[in-house]
Amino acid sequence: MSSTVTYTVSGMSCGHCEKAINGEVSGLPGVTAVSSDAKAGTVTVTAESPLSDEQIAAAVDEAGYELVGQAA
Repeated sequence: MSSTVTYTVSGMSCGHCEKAINGEVSGLPGVTAVSSDAKAGTVTVTAESPLSDEQIAAAVDEAGYELVGQAA
């Protein structure tokens, strides 16, 4: 059963930012879809099974941005 979670990310301002985050997060094991929205400051991740916040934070950090936490 897949899991979809939306996270808040700080520092995104453009399409390049979205692509950088999408590229890093999509490389995580089990991720089937990633959608970043710079305007909203969010990234939505769908994976085959739930991923830890630490896994997502590490990928977002690798792209040069900061994971704030799960969006409400």
